[in-house]
This record gives sequence, structure tokens and C-alpha cells, in this order.
Amino acid sequence: MTGFTPTPGFYAARLARPGAVLAPMAGYSDAPLRQLAAEQGALWTVSEMISARGLMGGGDTEKLNLGRPYPGEQERVVQLFGAESDVLAAAVARAEAWFAPAAIDLNMGCPVPKIRGKGGACLLQTPEVAYELVSAMRQATSLDVSAKIRLGWDHDRSVEVAQGLEAAGAALITVHGRTSAQRYTGQADWDAIARVAASVRVPVVGSGDILTPAQARERQRTGVAAVMIGRGAVGNPWIFRALASGQDELPGAQDRARTALRHAELQTRFYDDDTGRLTLRPLRKVLPKYLPDYPELRDELVQVVTVEDVRRVLRPLLEGDAPSGNAAGDPAGMTDSPNGYTVGHS
Repeated sequence: MTGFTPTPGFYAARLARPGAVLAPMAGYSDAPLRQLAAEQGALWTVSEMISARGLMGGGDTEKLNLGRPYPGEQERVVQLFGAESDVLAAAVARAEAWFAPAAIDLNMGCPVPKIRGKGGACLLQTPEVAYELVSAMRQATSLDVSAKIRLGWDHDRSVEVAQGLEAAGAALITVHGRTSAQRYTGQADWDAIARVAASVRVPVVGSGDILTPAQARERQRTGVAAVMIGRGAVGNPWIFRALASGQDELPGAQDRARTALRHAELQTRFYDDDTGRLTLRPLRKVLPKYLPDYPELRDELVQVVTVEDVRRVLRPLLEGDAPSGNAAGDPAGMTDSPNGYTVGHS
């Protein structure tokens, strides 16, 4: 396998500016969240992972919600997972035709047991298979192809894997600083991410435990081309504005409530569910994140069914009549400071 020098494409163009990337998150990084992140200046966003075999199975259409863009969406990367080169190559072509992505990403980091043997972090046990997958994906498209990895399956072999992916033609590599065995426990190892960034010529994006602009800026000093933010962006799309423009001020409660309501409106519009009974259920875990300094609203926000329910719960904030939230009593510890802010995420 010979070395590969990528021609400037989507990733290179986007990395020429400051900012951060919205991570792919199953159950979170759907079109409404991607729209809010993009509006606040995310360098690019990544879809929830899509099964390559499922995409080719014939049961779905271009209306598949996991990959479907919102009207006018750009700078969106579609992430696929799978373990068969012919299926992934075909899925790349289909994703490009149906969803018009800016680039295609291979998931090599998902540690969820149900996808074992089908791709995800399992590929870290047989990285030579992953190299073949990336090569096949590249041959199926003129778009940039990237890969998102963890440090390894149960021990760190990230430098070896990253170098193999670079040789296979990956235009960019994202590294989450944990092994698959760690799942989401412990601390992300940013020293390991820095070693990967220093070992390859293609851009490396670092991921893991970034909840504030200050943390993001600190991690960017490790030598990565950019940072990727997942749970730190849930209920807090303004973290992308902070990193793109330096405007670290967290909006007041009224603006945050308006955005939470707009998120619900976008959700209902995108999924086209007049009743809201299915549409807003996934948002129940998201809406309280917008207002962690108002814990008294949580019980009602996790039971909303319709947009009107959300509007009713948030009405005191929307109309500016609610008292200020009690940060001292907030278990999430939301604060404003010159160095950034802490957001309410577990």
C-alpha cells in the first residue's frame, strides 16, 4: 500500500477557518441539531451513523431520516458503518446520490455491542480490513473520505491505525481519546491524540470530554487541526459560535428558551408528525440541557408531547417573567466566566 497525498478538498477548505465540528451521535445529531450547530458556525456536522448494509437493503429511500438533509443543508458529512468493502462502496454511491453530502466518514469508533462484527470499533481489531474499506470507499466517490477511530480495541494502537488509514487514502482522521473497552468511562487521553496528530500528514480532529470553549482551545494546542464536540453541544449550539468567533457569552435564559422552542419546531417540521407524539419524544432528553439553571422545569420538559407543550412550559422564560436561575443550586454547575462556561451535561 503506497502513501497517499490528498488533494485539497472539503476538509482542507473548512479547516482553513476557526471553529469546531459537531460529532456524530446516535439519537442526537439529526437534522434539527445539525441545523442549529451550523447556524452557530460549526465547521461541519456529521450525521448519525448509517448502516451500509441497511442503506443497500432496499427497505429505505432517500427519505431515510438518518441521512436526509434539512432544506438547504451544506457542510454535512454522512457517516457510514459496515465491514464489507463492496457493500460500503455501493453505500457510498447511494449516500452521495440520495443525500448530497460534503464528505463521507467511516465509523471505526462505535463501541455499542449490537454492532460488533458489523463494523464500528470492531475494525480496530482488524485494521487491515479497515484500510481496504477506506480504499474501496475512495474508489466509489470523488468526495473526501475520512474515518473516525478510537485509540484501539482494548489498548492504544492509534498511531499504527492512523498511518494505515492515511496510506489507504483517508483525507482526515478523527480520534476519540478512549479505547473501545473504556466505552465512555475515565478521561479521554489527549496525549495519545497528540501523538496521532504528529504521526500523519493528513489533518487529525480530536474528540473527547470537551464541554466548554476554554477546554476546546486548550485541546487545540495539542496539535490537532480541530476539535469535535458531542455531548458538549447538546442544548448548547453556542459553543460553535464561541470557537468560530470568540464570542464566549452564553445567551440569557430567554434566548436559550427561544432556541429550545425552535428546536422543537424544527423537530416537528423535519419529521412531519402532526401529533408530535413520536417527534418530540427524542427531544425530552435534550430540552432540559438548554436550561440547566432552571432545574424546576425538567420534570415537565421530559414529558412534552407537542410544540405547544414546550411553549407552555417555557412561557415564563419566553416572556421574560421568570426569576433568574439559581446557579448555586444547579447540579450541572452552569457558570459564566471570562474563560468560558460550563454547560449542563452528564
